[in-house]
Amino acid sequence: MVGFKHTLCALLLTMVTGMAIAQNNTNSPYTRYGYGDLSDQSFGNSKAMGGIAFGLRDGAQINPLNPASYTAIDSLTFIFEGGVSLQNMNVNNGGVKLNAKNSSFDYLAMQFRLHPRIAMSVGLLPFSSVGYNVSESHSGTAETTPGANDATPDYTKTLAGDGGLHQLYAGVGVKVLKNLSLGVNVSYFWGDITRSLTMLYPNTSSSYSFVRQNAVSVSDYKLDFGAQYTQDFGKKHSVTIGAVYSPKHNLNNDVTVTTQASTTVSNELDATLGLPNSFGVGVTYNYNRHLMVGVDYSLQKWADVNYKGDDVDNDMHETYTYCDRHKISMGAEYIPNLIGRSYLAHIKYRLGAYYTTPYYKINGEKASREYGVTAGFGLPVPRSRSILSISGQFVRVKGLETNMVNENIFRVSIGLTFNERWFFKRRVE
Repeated sequence: MVGFKHTLCALLLTMVTGMAIAQNNTNSPYTRYGYGDLSDQSFGNSKAMGGIAFGLRDGAQINPLNPASYTAIDSLTFIFEGGVSLQNMNVNNGGVKLNAKNSSFDYLAMQFRLHPRIAMSVGLLPFSSVGYNVSESHSGTAETTPGANDATPDYTKTLAGDGGLHQLYAGVGVKVLKNLSLGVNVSYFWGDITRSLTMLYPNTSSSYSFVRQNAVSVSDYKLDFGAQYTQDFGKKHSVTIGAVYSPKHNLNNDVTVTTQASTTVSNELDATLGLPNSFGVGVTYNYNRHLMVGVDYSLQKWADVNYKGDDVDNDMHETYTYCDRHKISMGAEYIPNLIGRSYLAHIKYRLGAYYTTPYYKINGEKASREYGVTAGFGLPVPRSRSILSISGQFVRVKGLETNMVNENIFRVSIGLTFNERWFFKRRVE
């Protein structure tokens, strides 16, 4: 009972802290487009290994990116996990530099077995985040009113946005054969994203200045399917192949555009927002429970998804076309000695890297490329089966054109896994 109380208190603290800081987790100008920055939904062990997850099968930690992995848990275990991240971002755009520090809530989840062949997981994950504030000033050729043919006025233009999307999932994994498991996650998908354009004309009548705000609210469901097959080769070698699929889905949403000038006008828009068909496949190799290496590939068919709505930076309605998003991840984990007395021998040493492309276009062209290297540790908590996962990630976002933004991000992620034997019955003589 004491262990349960400690576990519950720690998880509640993680959740409250995460929700409190979740609104301030990015300052990237690229989040102006689409749904913003798509969140890394991997958990502590996966984050340190480049984000590999589709073929990852670990009974001691949760892997919601492939619900088929839930069946790896044993019958006596109840797992809780929570995680947060801290990051330092440096943005460079044509010699203009910005430094920002942010915190984010990463995940909160639990997992347990329902039947010898069935396991379940429930958790809360972020899906995307928006946060930017960009301004530019223009010196006019004369002090005149907007719309004059022979001159342009002074003005200051500010673009800002915040918000994000989240998902609360419940998933089930079923072991249909000895080596084959299937799984599904059903998520409640919701969130709000607000973007605004502020135009100030300091040397003209105040009636020409205005603020236009675009508010998007989403509330719908999301489905994710997964499969894993494990093949043993002798007593020391095994290979797990994993695959995942998320179907294309139009979202239930409300979009409101509000313009504030001499009067305030609000309009409800008929907008279409959607999620793409997403595919993923991964392979992991395990040697004698000491060494695990893996590689993942994922494809999100954003090119088939249109966002039709209103751009606050444009007086006309505009249809946005996205581009397919590709991601390749690779990673490894090494445990020196499972039964040795040395604490250092029980640490899980992790390393990884990834490469991904954006899902949005800027002026009809692909905007950037993202590269990341990761490393971390899985630290056993003394006198327990719990694990403290610490990882560091260096991320480079490279703009493809000379006028596009470059970003360097260093992120530290901390995850705590409570691995409790709740269903173990002690025998008293």
